[in-house]
Parts: sequence; structure tokens; C-alpha cells
Amino acid sequence: MNLFLDSFWRAAAHCVHPRVIVLSLLPLILMVGLSLGAGYFFWDAALDQVRSWMDTFPYISIVWQWLESVGAGKFKAVLVPLLVVLGVTPLIVVMSLLAVALLMTPALVGLVAQKRFAALEAKRGGGFVASLWWSLSSSLLAAIALLLSVPLWLVPPLVLVLPPLIWGWLTYRVMAFDALSQHASREERKVLFQRHGGWLLLIGVVCGYLGASPNLIWAMGAGFAPAFVLLVPVAIWIYTLVFAFASLWFSHYCLAALQGLRYEASSVQSAPVPDAIPITWKDAQ
Repeated sequence: MNLFLDSFWRAAAHCVHPRVIVLSLLPLILMVGLSLGAGYFFWDAALDQVRSWMDTFPYISIVWQWLESVGAGKFKAVLVPLLVVLGVTPLIVVMSLLAVALLMTPALVGLVAQKRFAALEAKRGGGFVASLWWSLSSSLLAAIALLLSVPLWLVPPLVLVLPPLIWGWLTYRVMAFDALSQHASREERKVLFQRHGGWLLLIGVVCGYLGASPNLIWAMGAGFAPAFVLLVPVAIWIYTLVFAFASLWFSHYCLAALQGLRYEASSVQSAPVPDAIPITWKDAQ
């Protein structure tokens, strides 16, 4: 618990570091450009597709008639763009996470190592290719789990538990690996994942709940579809900051845990060997 809380406060303090703020601009610019470009080319087609999909359900017209009878007929115009945005939100989250992991995390880990763990040997147990493969495979597993869990979202308590848990698991898998890829060997990484897997997953889940905050941004623009053009950069910036904070949190926690593991190993190796006790003829009998 002490390591969990200590790394949390250190990560929060590092978030206001000028270098961290500057580094957050690169994923932000990249994701905003991709999102706005995709919206420019595919927004109208996506709206038409959702409308045609909703019209295939026989009971939708009954729902629209009921909404018009209670004075909520404009909700149809709001619901379609909102469904489109909610549909692409998981993709935006995953892309933001991968952008931060690939573009920011190595620099953030280097910043933490320079400030606190300058004497920690870098054994480079995972390179760029290994990190990319680990991130993509973990994202695929998280996407499958997310799709399979969608029917369970109809149960009110589970919709507040399952998505943040899946995002938390994905954040833990990606960020913890990247935090240890440069300094830990492959064997050390496995040991740390076994010993601290519960706490690392908890860090990911907390960050998963923090990552749900942009949903409020989407809700603010539900009544005015063009507002999404302005809200998309704000939401992506929040995603970027949350994942940057997660990267710092994992960096502080994992490097401190790695330092403790090596200190423990060196203590065992340097422990004095007790003198051999001579065996007498009587003892041998």
C-alpha cells in the first residue's frame, strides 16, 4: 500500500512538469488530426448507417411516436449522432492509449529514472518491437472482452464495473510492460508481474475510471451535434492526460519495485555463508 500511494502522489506531481506537458501535445495533435479527418470523411455515412440500422427494428417507430407524444420528438436527432460517438469512443480510447504508450511512455520512464533511479541498471528486457506486439495483442484481447461484455451492460451495476475493469486491465498490461521494458530483464519483469500484479491491476482500474470522465464531455454536446467538432479535442486531451498520468504512476511504481527486487537479490547473494561444522566419527555413525 505504501508503494501504491507513494507512486500515486509522485505521478500527480510530475504531471505539471513542463516536459510532461510538452510531450502530451504530440499524441494530442496526432489523435485530433485522425479523429477530425475521419469525421470529415465518414461522419455523414455513419449517421445514415445508424439511421438505417435503427429503422430495421419494428418497435423503433413505436418508441419515436411515444417520444413525440410526450414532447421529446427532438431526441431522435440527438440520439443518432450520440450513438455514433459512443460507438467510436472505444477506438479513440485505444488509439489514445497506444499513442501515449509509443510516443510518451519511453520519455516519461526516462524522466522518472533520471530523477529517482539514476543508478538503476538498464537491462533492456524488451525492445520497441516487443512493446508494440505486446500492446497490439493486449488491445485485441481487450476489444474482444469489451464486445463480449456488451450484453451484460444492460444489468445496471455491471455497466459501471465491466468497462473500467477491461480498460484498467489493458492500461495495466500496456503501461506496466513499457515501464519495465528498458530497465528490467525478462525474468525480472515476470517476477514483478507475479508479485505486484494485483496492485498494478488496481492502478489500471483507477486510471480506467479516470478515463471515463470524457463521457461527460460527450453528454454536454448531445444536444448539438456540431459541438462534437469542438469537444473531440477536449475529450482526447483528457484521455492523453489520464494515460500520461497512468504512465507516470506505473513508472514510479515499477521502477521502485524493480529497485527493491534487485536489492533483495543482492542481499541474498552477499549474505555470509555459515562456517562448516566439522563432522566427527561419532556423528557419522
